Amino acid sequence: MRARRPRNQPSPCGQPEGDSGARARDARIRAWHAVSVNGERTSYDVWGAALAVEAALSLLLCLVLVFIWGLTGAGYPWPMWVAFALAAPLAIQFAVRLALRAPEGRLRALALHGAASAWVASVLVAVYALAGGGTFWPLWAVSTLALAFGAHAIVVAALPSLRPQERQLAARVDELTRTRAGALDVQAAELRRIERDLHDGAQARLVALSMQLGRAEERLGDDRPEVGELVRQAREEAGAAIGELRDLARGIAPPVLADRGLVAAVEALGRRAQIPVAVNASIMRRPVPVVETAAYFVVAEALTNAAKHAGGAPATVELADHGDKLVIEVRDEGPGGADATGTGLMGLRHRVAALDGTLSVSSPAGGGTSVQAELPCGW
Repeated sequence: MRARRPRNQPSPCGQPEGDSGARARDARIRAWHAVSVNGERTSYDVWGAALAVEAALSLLLCLVLVFIWGLTGAGYPWPMWVAFALAAPLAIQFAVRLALRAPEGRLRALALHGAASAWVASVLVAVYALAGGGTFWPLWAVSTLALAFGAHAIVVAALPSLRPQERQLAARVDELTRTRAGALDVQAAELRRIERDLHDGAQARLVALSMQLGRAEERLGDDRPEVGELVRQAREEAGAAIGELRDLARGIAPPVLADRGLVAAVEALGRRAQIPVAVNASIMRRPVPVVETAAYFVVAEALTNAAKHAGGAPATVELADHGDKLVIEVRDEGPGGADATGTGLMGLRHRVAALDGTLSVSSPAGGGTSVQAELPCGW
C-alpha cells in the first residue's frame, strides 16, 4: 500500500460555529472596513487618503490640460471630456463612501442603491450637457432610476416590523448551533471514554482470564482430559470474546485515531482492507475529535462497501484540507452501480449532516464508485 503522510500539526478545528464563529465570520467579511493599518488608521481611512491623492492628481492634470488648451488657441474645449473621464470614478467612490456610513442591513443596501442611481443619473446629465444640450434625452433613464429607488425605499420603510422577529430567529439559530456543537463534543468525548473503559477494563480482564485458563490447562495435563477439554474450550471462548470486544471498541473509536490522528488511522484501515488501498493525504493540521471520527467512519464504510462490491478492484483514499473544509474521497475501480440509498451510506449521510457537511456518491455503471464527503473545519 502506498501512503504519503505529511507531518501533522495539531490545531483546533471547528465544527458548526456558534456566536464566536459567527462574529469571526462577520469580521472577515468586513475586514476591509475593520482591519487596522499602521496602528490607529483603518483600511477605510487609507482608502480616503488614496482617494484624496487621486483627486489632487486629477485636478493637477486638468489644470495642465487647460493650460495646454489655452496655449494652442483656446478652440473647442476638449479638456472638459478629460475632466469628465477623471471625475466619474472619483464621484462613484465618494458616493459609495457616503453610503457605507449608513447602518448595516436594509438601510445600507438602500444607501448603496441611491448612491449608484445618483451616479448613473449624474453621468447621463453630464454627457447631455457636454454634448451641447438639446432635447433632454436623459429624462426617461433618470425617471426610471428614481422610481426604482423609490420602490426600494417603500419596501424598506414597510418592513421594520420584521426586524425583531429576524433578530429572534438569528439568536435562536445561533443558540441551536452552539448547543448542537456542544452535544457533538460531549458525544465524541463519551465514545472515547467508553472505548478506553472497554480497552483498559473488560478487555484487560478477559486477557487475564484467558491467561489463567491457559495455565490451568497446562497444570491439568493428561491427568484429567475431560476437565482439560472444558478449560481449553473456555480459553477459546475467552479469546473469541476478546476479539469481539476489540472489534467493538475499534468500531466506537479506534485507539490509533485518538493517539496518532486521522491519517494514521486511515492507513491502518487500508492495511486491514481486503483490497489494495492507496492513501494520499495532504492534511497539515489535525481536526477536532468529532470531525476526525466522522471522517474515519466515512472512509471505513466506503472501503467496506468497496471490498464487498468492487470485485477486488483497488481503491484510493484522498484526504485534503481545502480552505475551511476537510475533503474525503474514496474511489474504487469496480463495476459501479452502487445503491446510494443503502443503510450504510444513509447512516454516513446523517453523521456528516450533523456537522453541516455534505456527502455525495457517484457510481455510474462500469465507471467505478466515488464517495466524497466535505466536513466544515475552521482550521
